[in-house]
Amino acid sequence: MQVQDLYLTNPLIKKKWQAFLTDCGITDFSENEVAKIDETIGIYDGETLVATGSIAGQVIKYVAVCQKGVTNGSRFNTILTELINRLMQRGIYHIFVFTKPKYVTSFEHVGFEKLAGTTKGVLLESGRPNINDYLSDIPHVVSSYDKKIASIVMNANPFTLGHRYLIEKAAKENDSVYVFVVSQDASLFTTTERVKLVSAGVADLSNVIIVNGGDYMVSYTTFPAYFMQSADDVIAYQTTLDARLFKEKIAPELNITRRYLGSEPLSHTTNIYNQTLQRELTDNIAVSVVPRKESSTGQVISATTVRQAIATNQVKLIANMLPKTTMDFIKENMAVLQDRIKKGQKIHGN
Repeated sequence: MQVQDLYLTNPLIKKKWQAFLTDCGITDFSENEVAKIDETIGIYDGETLVATGSIAGQVIKYVAVCQKGVTNGSRFNTILTELINRLMQRGIYHIFVFTKPKYVTSFEHVGFEKLAGTTKGVLLESGRPNINDYLSDIPHVVSSYDKKIASIVMNANPFTLGHRYLIEKAAKENDSVYVFVVSQDASLFTTTERVKLVSAGVADLSNVIIVNGGDYMVSYTTFPAYFMQSADDVIAYQTTLDARLFKEKIAPELNITRRYLGSEPLSHTTNIYNQTLQRELTDNIAVSVVPRKESSTGQVISATTVRQAIATNQVKLIANMLPKTTMDFIKENMAVLQDRIKKGQKIHGN
């Protein structure tokens, strides 16, 4: 069996690739999913495509195999081996797979380990650094079993007084608070900048621990969902998987017993996410939903409003939404931030 590169820029190849995947039950070829693909490979039986797989960053996706007429697993193993080798050639040794539950065993046979799953999809990983390495690098609270330990997950794009309010409330009500900053450079402010702004904004709170979310504290916007049938399936899968990964892998290791959420009256998706967290975590972790803080003028504090003000060069209008540390950073880097927006960086959403 010889593996070939599939160039999806060729309309005919792309059409045959999509037809094969559709026959295998994969039907989502949205721009959001396909545009992230770096490489696609396939195996042909004559002129017929019989196996394929793709790479998107450190994620293996769009894997589909027809086993008819061959040793069970042979084509799957060939495709996976080639994809893993190509990732390693790029210097990527930590790999994720998002797949349907029925394919979990196949991935486990080639070295992947399950992190979390739902009836819709499962997240697995292979290589290092893995989740155990990630958790071991996080500062652990001494004698944590005797203490109230809470957590907050935030994008903080950028860090506002609303974020500060949520963290401060958690810090007052608990012995220690982990603040996980989502690690994805799809925001106006980079991950490094956001971690730095959150750290500066709560430097006076001695019981707050700021942690880069890394590959595991993932926002619901980053999970692939190419094997889902509908938008509702996508949201349910993404949010439930995120909640279970936190509940089953992260919270137990750090003895986290409470998670704080900010209310989100303006975002349908975030509302669903909050509802999912409340449903999934309540058996093990208490969930506190905190009403959004308002500015001194009665306006709900929103990072989206801040980003819009940066785009329109009206930062003075939202000074009452920001701690001095964030305001100073924006003033010093206004030209850089506006240049990112001009180059296409989206400023809406979370």
